[in-house]
Amino acid sequence: MAQASTFGRRVGHYLHLKDAPSSLITRSLRGVDLAVTETKADNPVPGLSGSLADNAYLVSLKLQDYPDCELWAHGKCVTKADVRTGTTWLYDLRTDPRYVIDKPSHSLHFYLPRSALDGIAEEARAPRIGDLACQFGSGHEDGVMRHIGGSLLEALRRPAEANQLFIDHMMLAFTAHIAQAYGGLQRIAESARGGLASWQVKRACEKLDSDLGGTLSLQHIAAEFGLSVSHFSRAFRISTGLPPHQWLLRQRVKAAKQLMSVRDLPLAEIAISAGFANQSHFTKVFSALVGVSPAAWRREALGNRDGDT
Repeated sequence: MAQASTFGRRVGHYLHLKDAPSSLITRSLRGVDLAVTETKADNPVPGLSGSLADNAYLVSLKLQDYPDCELWAHGKCVTKADVRTGTTWLYDLRTDPRYVIDKPSHSLHFYLPRSALDGIAEEARAPRIGDLACQFGSGHEDGVMRHIGGSLLEALRRPAEANQLFIDHMMLAFTAHIAQAYGGLQRIAESARGGLASWQVKRACEKLDSDLGGTLSLQHIAAEFGLSVSHFSRAFRISTGLPPHQWLLRQRVKAAKQLMSVRDLPLAEIAISAGFANQSHFTKVFSALVGVSPAAWRREALGNRDGDT
């Protein structure tokens, strides 16, 4: 696969879906593309699935039971297995894994190139990862993957509300987890990394603040300092106390508070101006971070101001 941007189309073809599912894409490890897509087939087209053969892994979080699944590899039936909701399955795409489509299915699929694993091992100054522990016909009870999957499902279903920084952050966490849990990569010692220099913090915050809509990627910002995405993200968190995507959300709320000091501006307009997807998104984030809705906060803030005059 030349570009992970084609991942949704390839998975759609693999599962004989009428419409290709949408994907979230990140380029967070030395320019290597990773992708995730959700597929749901209530009335599937029966038959053997297509091919996804590639020098990569498919990591699949199952969102629906799929009993008595007939699994194929290298062009022949290998085994049958009961797929349970909430389990994680790893497939080495070099084996051309397929299965017989004969029941409804619902899954979250991650595309993980082997070059991404090489990149994270190199950054950790660890030996290259060999083959991941892909037990064909066996799923894993993986709470970390369920957490990552749940976060990305919301982003897939509300793409306008998911800024690129958040997508990059979650996909970086996914790659690190798979490398450690199934590839034997030693966890990078946090104490071996310091924070950013003061000028780097200032510059990084200026970049983030200039793009409240969150279109800039972690790759773009990290590249300005000649750092890898994971090094930059970790150092930024050490320096500011927050990962970049959460820092950006707080800046949006700060900008919204400043705009709400103007009585005549409607909340829908403030939401867009402060970088939120819409008023609903604004209300959800603001309420979670501040503890009250934007309307309630404005009433109290303006009431206090009027009382002081």
